[in-house]
Amino acid sequence: MLSQVIAQDACTSCGACCAFFRVSFYWAEGEIMPNDVVEDLSPVYSCMKGTNQKNPRCVMLSGEIGQQVSCTMYEQRSSSCKEVQAGDSQCLKARSAHGLIPLIEIDIPHPVNDEDYDQVV
Repeated sequence: MLSQVIAQDACTSCGACCAFFRVSFYWAEGEIMPNDVVEDLSPVYSCMKGTNQKNPRCVMLSGEIGQQVSCTMYEQRSSSCKEVQAGDSQCLKARSAHGLIPLIEIDIPHPVNDEDYDQVV
């Protein structure tokens, strides 16, 4: 649970993947998205506008990479967007390209000697 919260926070302050990869998907996925955010790649594939260029950046990404970002169509994002997970190899590749430190999973030890003490909440 804690790892999930950290991962979610990392994504909303990062956005490196949205400004590093071409976000391509099967053309039918683009049919549920607004026309002005989808670009045709081939008869079979489409991509998010802004991601099929030398310096990609999805047109739906709002904010500053590595500071505070959001996807302005998060609920309608493509399957390829959903595939990248915080801390996976694609995430780390994009973070490195933007000069951001890698995300690593850490185990937070639970205290073993506080059973008889009141908790400060």
